[in-house]
Amino acid sequence: MQGQLLQHYGQTPNHERMSTHGAKIAKVMMQGGPDVLARTGSMIAYEGLIDFNPNPPQIANMVRSWASGEGVPLMVCTGQGELYLADYGKEVVILQLQNEALSVNGKNILAFDASLQWNIERVQGVSMLSGMGMFNVVLRGQGWVALTSKGTPVVLNTQEAETFVDTDALVAYTEGLRVKTKRTARLGGLFGRGSGEAFQLGFHGHGFVVVQPSEDARPRFQARG
Repeated sequence: MQGQLLQHYGQTPNHERMSTHGAKIAKVMMQGGPDVLARTGSMIAYEGLIDFNPNPPQIANMVRSWASGEGVPLMVCTGQGELYLADYGKEVVILQLQNEALSVNGKNILAFDASLQWNIERVQGVSMLSGMGMFNVVLRGQGWVALTSKGTPVVLNTQEAETFVDTDALVAYTEGLRVKTKRTARLGGLFGRGSGEAFQLGFHGHGFVVVQPSEDARPRFQARG
């Protein structure tokens, strides 16, 4: 029985810093790399000597800066070994940034290298309804990122054509794209799913957007300043 279990579900050999085990688990090789910032509560297993700190000062200050207290709950993972992360069975997407920038919906962040610069920023070019602002977590630099998606996502090339996305289905996009808003007036009077589809973000330029097959209402914040 043990042999059959290991054959189908055992650890997969992979020497990348971050990789996927199946579709819904992120595997992080901690040896020799920087610390990892991971969503609090996402650790499902680890091998080796790894410590977890859910309340480092630098993260606490960042969370408090996000209006309404809806920040990104992160913990610092430090040590040597293999770390396994997951978020309630969501699919995992692994990216490696090469001195690039990625704008991510905070709800879709699973983990990223602590060497990356990160900040909570307003989505440029967006003026939401009722005076509300739209904020994302922007990651910059060189390092690995693990995102989650409710179902298998689609990645759209925004250089081929202007691309419009439901704000509640948007996972991430290349920072630096031209972003604009679009209002579909004929859908504005609909209820339920239609109410979210009445407002989209348009992207164009050299890059991509990641879209999940599930509408997940994102936090909206009152603009300040």
